[in-house]
Amino acid sequence: MTILIDPPVWPAHGTHFSHVVSDTSLEELHAFAQRAGLPPQAFDHDHYDAPLRVYDSLVELGAVPVSASELTRRLRGSGLRVPARDRIERIEARLHTAFEAVLPEQLSLGRELLERWQEPHRHYHDLRHLNQVLTSIDTISAAAGLGDSRDGRTAMRVARLAAWWHDAIYEGIPGEDEHASAELAARQLTGIVEDDVVQRVHRAILATADHATVAADVAQSPSEVDVGVSMLLDADLSVLARPEAGYQRYTLDVRHEYAHVPEHDFIAGRTRILEGMLATPQLYITDFGVQNWEAKARKNIASELTRLKMHR
Repeated sequence: MTILIDPPVWPAHGTHFSHVVSDTSLEELHAFAQRAGLPPQAFDHDHYDAPLRVYDSLVELGAVPVSASELTRRLRGSGLRVPARDRIERIEARLHTAFEAVLPEQLSLGRELLERWQEPHRHYHDLRHLNQVLTSIDTISAAAGLGDSRDGRTAMRVARLAAWWHDAIYEGIPGEDEHASAELAARQLTGIVEDDVVQRVHRAILATADHATVAADVAQSPSEVDVGVSMLLDADLSVLARPEAGYQRYTLDVRHEYAHVPEHDFIAGRTRILEGMLATPQLYITDFGVQNWEAKARKNIASELTRLKMHR
């Protein structure tokens, strides 16, 4: 594991900045930044911006000086680099377009929702999560050919609308957040879309409070499944099947949202959640989720559990 720093040649705010990265682990990078006194707001997707005045002290702490090109090459090789398309400003622009596609006459409502998703206390449940859920819904629906039928298209609409509202209210209180978000969706969508769509969206959002129970119910009565609900639930958990670097970023973001919880308590609570996930017969409901995400998600969860047990 190595912390890298490039020359302070990037001008901003009356000085010049270096980039500080890890070639292995975001956890290592954040730990180094904390030791060095770099503020959390200096973190930008995959690196810390460090002003010229702290360059020498960072090197003394162990950051290895490299050229800008070498730093970029090694960051890419680590899998930790966030490409331009996945940066917040690009994601926000895509989300504006996505909302216009689903509710073209309600753009002010879309702006209100985007403001909610950018509240400062959010670190995981933010625009990136919303974008991933919507993208995953599109992936699932395309694989199932849902666009070829009226019922399929309605299910896609239900899933997409539910995605926009499913964490619209987020205070870190499981159960209460989902209920409040579902109620907000029902209030704001009533009179805009069909009543049955409102009801299905409301039901889908409530279902995100207990993925395991819903998945078990579906396994027992597959003919009664609401495809829109299934797509939302699987898309909501698609993060579990990310490549290793992306999963690591997810776990760090979750920890930041619970920064107020002592480490011992967080590890105990997180361990219970992950062990509960592994104990379920299957994490995903849709055929696509089971075939493409299940194995990778279980591997990621098992690896995280191993790391958590090492920190007990």
